[in-house]
Amino acid sequence: MILDPATDLTFTRRLDAPRALLWECWTTPAHIKQFFVPKPHEVTDCEIDLRPGGRFNTTFWVEGAEMRNLGVVLEVIEGRKLVFTDAYSEGWKPAVDPFMTAIIEFEDHPEGGTSYTATARHRSEAARAQHEEMGFHGGWGTVATQLEAYAQSLQADASAR
Repeated sequence: MILDPATDLTFTRRLDAPRALLWECWTTPAHIKQFFVPKPHEVTDCEIDLRPGGRFNTTFWVEGAEMRNLGVVLEVIEGRKLVFTDAYSEGWKPAVDPFMTAIIEFEDHPEGGTSYTATARHRSEAARAQHEEMGFHGGWGTVATQLEAYAQSLQADASAR
C-alpha cells in the first residue's frame, strides 16, 4: 500500500497475540466493544456484516455523549486485512460528512505474535490534521494496547478450560 503523508495516518506495532485471535477480535461485535475506544470511553453497540458492502456500525459513549458511526466494509481478506469506511453506510449510501477509511492489517511477526498496522485515510489534509490533533497516535496506540490485553485474556481463558 502506498501511503500519502498529506492524508494518511498510520502506525505498526508488534502485538503479543496470535493473528487469528486478533482477527476474531476485530470482526466480532462483542469483542469490538472490549477494546475499540480508549477507556474510559466505551463502545455501546456494534453491528458488523463482514463482507464488502456490509455494515460496520459502531456507537460510542464519549465524555457523556453518544456518537453513532455508520459505515460499510470495503475489503475483507480473511485473517489479514479489514477495510471499512464511514464515507458510505450499508447499501452504498454516501455520508454527508465522512471522516475516514480504516485499514487494519495483520501479519505473522518473525519474532512471534502479530505485526499489527492501523491506517486511517482521510478525504483531505485538513481532516488528517484534525485526526492527528485529536490524538490519532495516542488513541489508536491505546486501542492497540487494549486489543492486545483483551486478546491475551481470551487466550488465557481458553487455556484455563
